Amino acid sequence: MTSLPRALPVSTAAPLRGGPTLAWGVLAPGMIANAFVGTLHANTDQRVVAVASRSSERASRFAAAHGVANWYDSYEALVTDPAVDIVYIASPHSEHRTLALLAIAAGKNVLVEKPIGTTAAEAREVAAAAEAAGVFAMEAMWSRFLPQTTVINSLLADGVLGDVQLVTADFGGKPAFDPSSRIFDPALGGGALLDLGIYPVWFAHFVLGTPTDVTATGTLAATGVDGQTSLVLDGDEGAQALLSTSLFVQTTAEARIFGTRARIEIDPLFLMPGSFALVGPDGAELLWRDESGLEGRDGLAWQAASVAREISEGRTQSALHPLRRSIAVLETIDEARRQVRAIGAPPRG
Repeated sequence: MTSLPRALPVSTAAPLRGGPTLAWGVLAPGMIANAFVGTLHANTDQRVVAVASRSSERASRFAAAHGVANWYDSYEALVTDPAVDIVYIASPHSEHRTLALLAIAAGKNVLVEKPIGTTAAEAREVAAAAEAAGVFAMEAMWSRFLPQTTVINSLLADGVLGDVQLVTADFGGKPAFDPSSRIFDPALGGGALLDLGIYPVWFAHFVLGTPTDVTATGTLAATGVDGQTSLVLDGDEGAQALLSTSLFVQTTAEARIFGTRARIEIDPLFLMPGSFALVGPDGAELLWRDESGLEGRDGLAWQAASVAREISEGRTQSALHPLRRSIAVLETIDEARRQVRAIGAPPRG
């Protein structure tokens, strides 16, 4: 006999249309900014009104491509634009703290691409500045705001899985090796953990909370950044998370949650819009599928809609992804990176 509920919970994701709207400014118009602005304009009522780059050519080209009215060749000019309600920071990791502090000092709300800083200390600095200024600040952990994640959150809160004892998640890719690229350059915050591994680590924190212990082993890339890492996170009452990330191989990017009554199996790529199965002890399944039609990075839209709603409600942090969680995730990554570096494994190209 199955112990599954008759139906799955309804998603509580923020509606993409019909809610409060913000006028967005974008700093550093690269690949992720292109995806973010594209889905905002195609799938939400949010609008980007300004973009800034240190290159006037890049800024003007991006503005023309996305129908953005204003562009600037300095970040300072954008953050002082009175028409901008919130600044989305899409620079390399190494600039997240600096640009977040710049926008906050100008009195702007900020959405900072993940990771919000390259270390937990940087994240704490951004959080303290936002609190002192009374502005909204959030790390752009977009996977937390997907409809599937809100349904999974309800299942966990309702105890449908029983006692959760094990979480597994992976995310790895194989980018072409370029020592000057942001993913391999230590000066730009390179490494698998900050770029890809942050998703499995966040997922473990989302399900189990802050770990009581972190054990990590791995291999360095030729530039000295973490190239591949496996982690065990110990939680309360014996629960564990088994996680991996890599710049050397493409992984399936699957995630599983195992409880004493049922388990959740999230289809690849677990960090993007998709589907999952709630599986009972007898193999019976309840399937959930994202019927929105949004795929891949189109899913960035939900976090923007949620941010607009929370700011309209007077919040200075996200109820779903508060800054304390961003800091805790980076504390885990800090420790994992320390352990991998301490191993002294031979670098790989």
